[in-house]
Amino acid sequence: MNKLDLVKTDKNYYKARTTPEVRTYGSHNYLSISGQGAPGGDTFSAAVEALYPLAYGIKKVYKQGEMDFGVPKLEGLWWVDSELPALEVPREEWCWKLLIRMPDFVEQDQFENARELVSVKKKNELIKTIEFERFEEGKAIQVLHVGPYATEPETIAKMNRLMAEEGLTENGLHHEIYLSDPRRVAPEKMKTILRQPVK
Repeated sequence: MNKLDLVKTDKNYYKARTTPEVRTYGSHNYLSISGQGAPGGDTFSAAVEALYPLAYGIKKVYKQGEMDFGVPKLEGLWWVDSELPALEVPREEWCWKLLIRMPDFVEQDQFENARELVSVKKKNELIKTIEFERFEEGKAIQVLHVGPYATEPETIAKMNRLMAEEGLTENGLHHEIYLSDPRRVAPEKMKTILRQPVK
């Protein structure tokens, strides 16, 4: 049985250069859970702990049907409900939607069945709040950030310079794809794809 690994097969999505560039992305399926709070805080961590068991529950269902896949990297969309720049807003007030991409063959009914089973097995009510959605990001500026999350503003500044040079404006939420596990990788070696939809 072949095992689909999106991280290896979809290089346009999961590979980025350290110099910002404009790319275009298609439509994909995602598991999503939304919340508010500091990254790494209790609310954020609880959301992650709900998302992964469901992703693996769906994987198990499809593996039994001879359609196995690797669970891809965690992703996040970020925004603030404020007129202030995001970095001037307290981290506890940041809003986010955490995502795990799903293969195109995953369907709504299988997602719903797995969500019910996993929420009962794990005794985690938060799993019931996870949604299955499909969206298209379209044109975006993307770059690979190497280093701790705290230094992302320096990389975002490079993205903003390219946006100005190309005469583009923001057209969606700031998007991050976490290629490294902060529990296992030193902060200075962590890799995160930063993506900003533009028009």
